[in-house]
Amino acid sequence: MNYKEWKKWLFWFTFAVATIIVYKTIDSVTEIFTAIGGFLRILMPFIIAILVAYILYMPCKSIENIFKSIKLKILKKHARGLSVLTTYIIVILLIFVIINFILPSVTTSVTELANNIPNYYNSAVEYFNNLDKDSLLYKLNVNKYIDSIQSIQIEKEIIKWINFDNINSYIKGIVGATNIIFDIFVTIVVSVYMLLERDDIKSFLQNLAKAILDKKTNETVSQYYKKTNSIFFSFITSQIIDAFIVGIIISIILTIMKVKYSILLGFLIGLFNVIPYFGAIVAVIIATIITIFTGGFLQAIWVAIIAIIIQQIDANIINPKILGESLNVSPILVIFAVTVGGNYFGVLGMFLGVPVVAFLKVIIIDFINYKNNRKEIIKIKESE
Repeated sequence: MNYKEWKKWLFWFTFAVATIIVYKTIDSVTEIFTAIGGFLRILMPFIIAILVAYILYMPCKSIENIFKSIKLKILKKHARGLSVLTTYIIVILLIFVIINFILPSVTTSVTELANNIPNYYNSAVEYFNNLDKDSLLYKLNVNKYIDSIQSIQIEKEIIKWINFDNINSYIKGIVGATNIIFDIFVTIVVSVYMLLERDDIKSFLQNLAKAILDKKTNETVSQYYKKTNSIFFSFITSQIIDAFIVGIIISIILTIMKVKYSILLGFLIGLFNVIPYFGAIVAVIIATIITIFTGGFLQAIWVAIIAIIIQQIDANIINPKILGESLNVSPILVIFAVTVGGNYFGVLGMFLGVPVVAFLKVIIIDFINYKNNRKEIIKIKESE
């Protein structure tokens, strides 16, 4: 067999093997995704630990600088360890406050609201059935929509989905699972070590980038890393802190106004406030509807007004102060980011969509500027 024939047979043999590999890969795609999913589940404590360490990095760094500024040598020497310990003590205290003071009220309110949903529903049906024929709601044929809702027995559907006996059993099962406890333990330990050894980790990644990438590419990657870190950290931390502040303020005001489920509504508005634009609107609508049934139409209007005022103060004063610098993202891009992120990745996508778009905007603008500068340089060279 000459060289050409040998090369030809080798080509067809390689092609046949590649075809079989591709076929087997496609045929076992479910098993492959299952294996990948299982591996990701194993890595999940480490992924969460990275996220926790990332969120706690800035407060930990600030506390470390405070310890370093103190004249006592022992505090300066152990500033890193003490800052990590202090940060976690603060986090544990916050969790303790939430579990012991906020969560019980929210849980009680949710349980009571869920149990009263059939009564609120029946009251609403009775109200719409007794509408005056000259009223706007009657002319909009609201009764027909109510009849269609009645046909699916919405109260039974709601009770079926919001079954707190089942939820309690699920929670007990989750809490009792040893693997969850183990994952939490691993997450905490790994996040602590990451905060303690963050300089070593950063140095390793920088050396790895230098070894793999050329100088220009490495500088570009380092530049975008800094920009990405600034965008994501500023946005995530500011939104979380902002949500707590808004939730607490609204809860206090609604409690003073003697609005039923005030803490639940404040918690709800604060939580939804994390999602730009849509979150605030949805939260106000839900809070207003709940208050209509629990406190009447007038009180619901006041709840809506108070929530809108607080959100406007937050959007124009509180949030910019916390964020420090604007992401400089157009409202159109924000709405686009929230919509696309929500459709593909749910609530997490709605939350992270804005910083992702802000980062992509930075890359696109840099690319446009680079291309325009290149064209200007070419024009100057051609004119010479």
